[in-house]
Formats: sequence, C-alpha cells, structure tokens
Amino acid sequence: MRTSISFLLILFVVGEASAQCSMCRAVLESGEAQETAKGINNGIIYLMAIPYLLVGFVGYQIFKMLKK
Repeated sequence: MRTSISFLLILFVVGEASAQCSMCRAVLESGEAQETAKGINNGIIYLMAIPYLLVGFVGYQIFKMLKK
C-alpha cells in the first residue's frame, strides 16, 4: 500500500519531462506553437504512463495470488 502511494505521488509530482522525439521537437519549436508543443508533450507522457500502470497492476495481482 505504501509503495503504491509513493509511486502515484512520484508519477504526479514529475513536473516537466521531455518525452518528444527529436523530429517532433524540431518541428514544434520552429514555429510559434509553444502551447501545442506542451500539449503534445503531455499527451506523450500520458500515453507512456498507462502501459506501466497496467503492467504494475497485473504484476501486483499476480504477486498477491502467489503469496496466498
């Protein structure tokens, strides 16, 4: 329980991470679309976090099942 709370806290505290590929970043930074670049970056981080959460949840369920 404590580790899951810590994981969620770390996940939401992470402020700004550069998750854009170099080509996307070059295209978005060349124009005046700074809000668009932030939106794409946030979308990439969101899409990247979902599989990790699902794998963690399944791993935890398997761990609980094997522990019994």
